[in-house]
Amino acid sequence: MSLSPLSAISPIDGRYHNATAQLAGYFSEYALIKYRVYVEIEYFIALCEHPLPQLQNFDRNITEKLRNIYKNFSEVDAQSIKDIEKVTNHDVKAVEYFIKQEFDKLNIAEYKEFIHFGLTSQDINNTAIPYSFKLALADVYYPLFDELIGVLKVYAADWEKIPMLAHTHGQPASPSRLGKEIQVFVERLENQLHLLKQVPYSAKFGGATGNFNAHNIAYGSIDWKTFGNNFVDNILGLKRSQFTTQIEHYDNFAAQCDALKRINNILIDLDRDMWSYISMNYFKQKIKAGEVGSSAMPHKVNPIDFENSEGNLGLANAIFEHLAAKLPVSRLQRDLTDSTVLRNIGVPIGHTVIAMKSTIKGLNKLLLNEGAISADLEANWAVVAEAIQTILRREGYPNPYEALKELTRTNTHINAHTIAEFVHTLQVSDSVKEEIKKVSPSNYTGI
Repeated sequence: MSLSPLSAISPIDGRYHNATAQLAGYFSEYALIKYRVYVEIEYFIALCEHPLPQLQNFDRNITEKLRNIYKNFSEVDAQSIKDIEKVTNHDVKAVEYFIKQEFDKLNIAEYKEFIHFGLTSQDINNTAIPYSFKLALADVYYPLFDELIGVLKVYAADWEKIPMLAHTHGQPASPSRLGKEIQVFVERLENQLHLLKQVPYSAKFGGATGNFNAHNIAYGSIDWKTFGNNFVDNILGLKRSQFTTQIEHYDNFAAQCDALKRINNILIDLDRDMWSYISMNYFKQKIKAGEVGSSAMPHKVNPIDFENSEGNLGLANAIFEHLAAKLPVSRLQRDLTDSTVLRNIGVPIGHTVIAMKSTIKGLNKLLLNEGAISADLEANWAVVAEAIQTILRREGYPNPYEALKELTRTNTHINAHTIAEFVHTLQVSDSVKEEIKKVSPSNYTGI
């Protein structure tokens, strides 16, 4: 079978292909090769602009032609590199040989040996991958995050004044407002997004074991540390780690994985709350003509979007957790375990994107059932016991908590009439009684 959404082993590229197709431009094999080419070309240009003595006569008019190698990079080009790799059995060396062929086409063959000059493969991988990761977050993840936050903010504003029975430990609790409960998630998500954005996109760039050995032995008078910092920080827009082995130590990447996992945990919390509100009939769901909720029960409209999101977030977090725990650990100056693991960086992002799109879809299908919310409040007058006993505490009333405990636990059904009768028996002033009588489940919602 040829590879297609029907034959793909991973549902990211199969069932959910339409939801994740945009990520191919950042995390596919093609994308990895393209960004390797990008780093190699920009590195060569940086050497020319330094310049190295042997590159002083390089024609600067060819610079844009060099950049066109990665700007116009095609799947045909990527396949050419894969064909070279079949011979070299080394993916980054295949990129170098491909670029050398392009130099031949541009009639600048005399400069070919300064492609990949002094570098090891990880100087390319550990810049290309964080670069593509940075672009993926900027182009795909952050806009999707903003869309989700936008939906939540609209609901938080629209439902700001809607009183709602709260539930702690699954039991009726002091009322809240629906909009405020949505705003809880807005604040949590925005706080964690802020933390995520504070983590630098770290990159390793320093030769075979991080010391610019080859660079220094060839051109000892050049400040290669300053060159490397300028190339990584200012040209690539990353943050060069100053002391490394052969590979980036991935500590900041682990922090990014942890931050993304925390955001996903908040989304799981949101999904479960929305699921619960739907089961409580606080929300109904919009349906499209022809859609089936259950294969056997025609009446059902299942909260499948929130369930789908929760499942995908769980998968994403399992992989984020592994990436964060494994990548910072490497034997001595380097082992190869990071290489195969790092190739899966797009997998948790893929599951996260699927999940966020499902959550947004679920949120957009919600229909507020204000009648059910009001009925639940009216059926739980016992929740105003906290308000009454607190007013009585203020008035110096003896054992107010115990008095309300006796009332609420000995009566099988507390309602407005039950509360009114209880207030009538209290040994407090008429003004305090009137104050208490004004309290109801629908207005005892705090600030």
